[in-house]
Order: sequence, then C-alpha cells, then structure tokens
Amino acid sequence: MSFVYPASAEHRAPFAVSELSFEIAPGEIVGVIGPNSSGKTTLIRLLTRVLEPAAGEIRLEGAPIRRLTRTDLARRVGVVPQASLEQAPFNVGELVLMGRYPHGPGRYFESPSDRTAARAAMEATGVLELADLPLDHLSGGERQRAVIARALAQEPRLLVLDEPTAHLDLRYQVEVAALLRRLNRERGMAILLVSHDLNLASEVCDRLLLLAGGRPVATGAPEVVLGESLLASVFGCEVIVDKTETTRRPVVRLTWRA
Repeated sequence: MSFVYPASAEHRAPFAVSELSFEIAPGEIVGVIGPNSSGKTTLIRLLTRVLEPAAGEIRLEGAPIRRLTRTDLARRVGVVPQASLEQAPFNVGELVLMGRYPHGPGRYFESPSDRTAARAAMEATGVLELADLPLDHLSGGERQRAVIARALAQEPRLLVLDEPTAHLDLRYQVEVAALLRRLNRERGMAILLVSHDLNLASEVCDRLLLLAGGRPVATGAPEVVLGESLLASVFGCEVIVDKTETTRRPVVRLTWRA
C-alpha cells in the first residue's frame, strides 16, 4: 500500500508512505512506532478512509474497506483519537452513547440496545459510576477511559488508539495499559496501538511495526524490533535496551550525555 502527500510548506518534497504491508489477527495487539513524520498518523487516516491509498488496498475481514460506506466502516473500526475532549459539553453517558451513532444513523433517540451496549462499554472500562459526571469534572485517566468506552460502544472488530497515554501521568498510563490488556484478553479484539512510548508498546503489544520516512523498517515481536542499533539508526540517538524484571519485555532507556 502507498500514499503520497503533495509538496507543501511543511513538506518541501512530497511525503510518501510506501511499501507498507502488514496484518492484524483477531485477538492481537500490534503497535506502530517510529519518529515524528514517519507515517503513523497517515496510517490511521488510511485505515479510517480519511485518506485513500494511491496504490494497493486495505482489507477488513477479507473485504476492501473502499467498498464499505462510512457508516459500515464505523461499525467495524473504533478510533480513540489523541485530541482531548476536556471542554466537550457532555457527561460520560452521553459521550459513550455517541459511539452508537453508526448503528442507527438518522435516529434522534437511542434504542434499548444502544443503552445496553453503552452500559456494557462503561462497565468494561470502569466508568459506569461516572456516567452522570461532566467530562470536565474527570481526571485525565478517567476521561481517557470514557473515550475508550465510546469506541467500544461501536462494537468494533478493530480498535485503533492514537497515543492513548499522551499527557497522562504514570498512574493513569498504567491504568490505560492494564485496560487494553484486559479488553484484548476478554473480548478477543484486534487492537492497533500508535504510540511514541516505546516501553508502553513493548509491554502491551504482541508485535511491533517500526516506521521511518514513510516506510516499514522492521516488524516482529518487541524483542526483535527493539534492538539498540536499529533504534539508534532510526531515531538518531543512542539507547540502551534492557529487560524488565517482572515481564522480561524490552525496556528502552536513553543514553544521556553531558
């Protein structure tokens, strides 16, 4: 699959995503990592048909997504965006019910099945007791769980998360990581995690896709992709890769110089 942006003030030369080919199996968590301007956001836009590939195609459960209507695609793919919803004038329950829109476009009121699905999503993410609270009354971790609940209410086959722990402190990062593991284990849902946090991706994901300059550089288990020399060449800085004492997953540390 490939896609080319036209030249612009931001990109003097056309930026292209090319030679990109990978798959996600049901019940698998795949992490997409890479430096800035490596193609991670473009990949999300292609998966959600905000952009269309210039060559190749994207298939969901064997069917090309270009043949799906926007509503059909939204029933199958749930997206948790990076942008904060702190100022949105809704409570948690109203936000989560928005995830049901693809199942009844044009309706003005939710159905009993919508309310059941929204309740199940809030229970799964631990925000049911917060349903009546305005979003601006929530902590960062609570708000992120509510946004994930909205995506779960869509009942998607694929959950795409864009930097789900950005701007969260350590406690809430751990909460979100544990939630993703649990959702994957209990629901068997395919999850695509886009993140700058190499250690989060290492701990949560079954496989990693490393991008650089719009091209795939490496794909495989975290132990394969997170190598010191490979990361140094892609990110342009020296790193040390150890293993955590608890899970024995790779952990990446910067080499600081005075």
